[in-house]
Amino acid sequence: QVQLVESGGGLVQAGGSLSLSCAASGRFFSITDMGWYRQAPGNQRELVARIFGRGTGTTNYLDSVKGRFTISRDNAKNTWYLHMTNLKPEVTAVYYCSADIKRDFTSVEILYWGQGTQVTVSP
Repeated sequence: QVQLVESGGGLVQAGGSLSLSCAASGRFFSITDMGWYRQAPGNQRELVARIFGRGTGTTNYLDSVKGRFTISRDNAKNTWYLHMTNLKPEVTAVYYCSADIKRDFTSVEILYWGQGTQVTVSP
């Protein structure tokens, strides 16, 4: 069974910084890409950032967080991170890590989710 465990959420004042981490464990062949999503009350879950698990680690971001959020990974640890700077109250949400994982070499990717962690930015 594959499990994604995330941590690092909390309360921070506007202008501050916060880092989230997500670690994948269990039996699997490879991770195709890793990402971070967020969901505010009453809203749909949206993709915040994504990084490809192979090669140089190409990234993409939600337009509103470009230049302030950075996604990175450590493949040796099957872990990825979201470093958030210059935080604004508008980013307050539950943040979920995700990964597209191949269970074996013949399989297509399956999307897995972390449990979610609350990020709250006060004015």
